[in-house]
Amino acid sequence: MEAQLNSTLRKILLVLSCFMLAIGNCGGPIIMRLYFVKGGKRIWLSSWLETGGWPITFIPLTISYFHRRKTEGPNTKLIQMKCPVFIATAVIGLLTGLDDYLYAYGFARLPVSTATIIVATHLGFTAFFAFLLVKQKFTAYSVNAIVLLSVGSGVLAMHTSSDRPKGESTKLYVLGFIMTLAAAALYGLVLPMVELMYIKAKQAITYTLLLEINLVMCFFATVFCTVGMLVNRDFQAMPREAKAYELGEAKYYVVVTWNAIIWQFFFLGVIGVIFCASSLLSAIIIASLLPVTGAIAVVAFDEKFPPEKGVALFLSLWGFVSYFYGAIKHKRLKEEIEDHKINQSQPTEMSPIVAP
Repeated sequence: MEAQLNSTLRKILLVLSCFMLAIGNCGGPIIMRLYFVKGGKRIWLSSWLETGGWPITFIPLTISYFHRRKTEGPNTKLIQMKCPVFIATAVIGLLTGLDDYLYAYGFARLPVSTATIIVATHLGFTAFFAFLLVKQKFTAYSVNAIVLLSVGSGVLAMHTSSDRPKGESTKLYVLGFIMTLAAAALYGLVLPMVELMYIKAKQAITYTLLLEINLVMCFFATVFCTVGMLVNRDFQAMPREAKAYELGEAKYYVVVTWNAIIWQFFFLGVIGVIFCASSLLSAIIIASLLPVTGAIAVVAFDEKFPPEKGVALFLSLWGFVSYFYGAIKHKRLKEEIEDHKINQSQPTEMSPIVAP
């Protein structure tokens, strides 16, 4: 069914997905930082909220099921995911849970405008792990991007005291920096693993299947973080933390709830853009929103924006542009080669008749 979506419906889904991705990509880090800035201390809780809104995925799954049922009849399968894909997705989900914790720890210690620049280095890690797992080739553009992103992070690392939040020790700030970089590296591993799973899936990649993958992945990530919350006694600490929250007890639960919802906007937006367009467009949108997220954080939390952070942001954006320009150029070249092969294989109208 999904492969036959009419162009109008696909465009509507693409626009809606881009909108959700923009909300999740900009709003997720902001509301996560808001939780910490106003008195939140529970890192496992914050990491849990990144994927804890997974039941929201049942809404588009239900809509998709009834839409497929109209064309496929009463024999429409309720679940499309096969066992090998389920197992692979569960493993990726557990890794995502660990990545959630590293990400949350970094945002608990660093300003958003700094953390987002560090997270941008996942592009370099993605290229490296994609080379190992799916044999993706390096180009001059991708190498240039990796170097620029690395230098940008290095500039931030050498000026750790320039934007350290008040009252935070250098040790915790540096640890936050390292944890955020580790989160970027792990995320760079997860993306090629997802791509490898698609290659090995041996079943059609439909929008419904992508929704199921998102649901299973977020569920297992949430299970991982739930274990951490139980060990750290976060559930027992939440009522006490809510009463001491600077914005008030009621707004504490509002912040926590919207934290989970907005992060699901991000995941659902990524899935929709990948299905309707490509993973490249998804990555371009995420990259283009990087300065927007930083700008919102500077205004909302009165974060410092020293010159070295501006240099790091410039290098990161330059790296993104270099990477995606190379990717687009490589894709066009590949399409031209494939078209040339198709034209070469087709017989011409004036083909000579060879005598036996």
